[in-house]
Amino acid sequence: MEQRLKDFPAAMLEEYEVEAQPPDEFIAHLIDLNPAWVLAAVARHRASLKSPSKSRDDYLDTLLQQGLPETVSQLRQRAIAF
Repeated sequence: MEQRLKDFPAAMLEEYEVEAQPPDEFIAHLIDLNPAWVLAAVARHRASLKSPSKSRDDYLDTLLQQGLPETVSQLRQRAIAF
């Protein structure tokens, strides 16, 4: 995952049959593909934060500050799951 997609020339991506995606799009796509898996990973990551720990809303705010608005939107829709 990389925010600067220009660092990935189209010819190189085509050679490996991959697509460059910004982090927010990539994570949102993972949520669409397997929400249970991603929500479990998010829950484990949030639980691992000890200094300081983060409430669900604080955690989502941090993701938003990191430029992940679509990810946060999808997680908020499923907030009860993590």
